Amino acid sequence: MGELIVIRHGQTKWSLSGQHAGRTDVALTEAGEAAASALAPRLAHRRLVAVFSSPLSRAMRTAELAGLTGAKPDTDLLEWDYGGYEGLTAEQIREARSGWDLWRDGVVPGDADHPGEELAQVAARTDAVLDRIRPLLSEGDVAVVAHGHLARVLTVRWLGLDASASRLLGHPHPGTLSFLATKTGNPSSLLGTSRRARPPPHI
Repeated sequence: MGELIVIRHGQTKWSLSGQHAGRTDVALTEAGEAAASALAPRLAHRRLVAVFSSPLSRAMRTAELAGLTGAKPDTDLLEWDYGGYEGLTAEQIREARSGWDLWRDGVVPGDADHPGEELAQVAARTDAVLDRIRPLLSEGDVAVVAHGHLARVLTVRWLGLDASASRLLGHPHPGTLSFLATKTGNPSSLLGTSRRARPPPHI
């Protein structure tokens, strides 16, 4: 069986500031482009049978710079729709909603472009992605380029856990790799990390 390689897109201005970027199409920073390019040699030896990406430019550009040519846009890999919290930091949200936690409390509706999603809806999208990818893993590795919260939900669903268990995982750093595999018949994971300073845990 191949491995499912989950790549978080490179750094953006919003990931740097801790703003929630769901459907807003925020471009990579120079540092984000450099981190994406640095992934190319780590992926070059992989026998990839398919590559899928969130259609947002920060993900598609990461795929391009990482040498993942022919990445297919997949709307199920879009980040959580944060609704009325789009563009806000956790600190700003908690000023109006004391003690707010995304995994427990969710989001509020926004405008027509950001109606918001419940965690169960995000999980349903990741389940659909996994249903399409699992058969491909018998042929080799599959890569997906996506977003931080989406990657956490995808990971726990791969492990067969409820989506709420995503809160127990560390947040993957921008421009890093995570690996989802099957070992001794059981699903396993290694969530992407970096030696650089950690971003705020909410982004």
